[in-house]
Amino acid sequence: MTGSDPDASFRLGYVLGVTPSKWQRTWAERRPEVRLDLIQATDEQVVGLVRDGAVDAALLRLPIDRDGLHAIPLYTETTVVVAPKEHWLAAADEVTVEDLAEEIVLHPRDDVLDWDSPPGRPADERPGSTAHAIGMVAAEAGLLLVPQSLARLHQRKDLIQRPVVDVTQSQVALVWPSVAETGELMEEFIGVVRGRTANSTRGRTPAPAQPKRPAAARTPAPVRQRSPRRGKPRRR
Repeated sequence: MTGSDPDASFRLGYVLGVTPSKWQRTWAERRPEVRLDLIQATDEQVVGLVRDGAVDAALLRLPIDRDGLHAIPLYTETTVVVAPKEHWLAAADEVTVEDLAEEIVLHPRDDVLDWDSPPGRPADERPGSTAHAIGMVAAEAGLLLVPQSLARLHQRKDLIQRPVVDVTQSQVALVWPSVAETGELMEEFIGVVRGRTANSTRGRTPAPAQPKRPAAARTPAPVRQRSPRRGKPRRR
């Protein structure tokens, strides 16, 4: 992962809903000689891929066990409620937890939001996955709260989504191992996601300072001897 190998690549894991395409474009412009390999994984798998060295870094959702890992939070995702198109929530611009108090809210087993249980009334059974829960929402078996990126990923014409203003939100972060010194390519990718310019020197070995040239010795100017001033002759 030094970048000197013509077959060098930087392996980036990412979870569903997170789109690394904008950073991929920047990387291709900045390091065209190093291939950026994108590896999609589930939220349950992705941390293991980082720890095992299967990827050099990953874009994932917090919280995670950070032992042995560096993490840079990048942005927070809006939480939305997904409901049938004809549901009364379709008339609302945004939703509160109180609005959901009497609604059945599904809690899939792969839920990525950090809570013990979502708002509202629980369903009799938990769906096995978010995709399964989306189908149950379409069948009017309940509502679903997910990050907006996942709602867009599973978007359907018979469903609507509305932001929930006072509920848990997920945070996307860049994560990489902390057991070894951060390499050049990792520093480069950190610069990409943080929006550093290509000319930024952070993370790279600065060029050695050039020694200052000593000032040329000056030869003192010769002292000009003045002739004694002669007085004017007196008139007699």
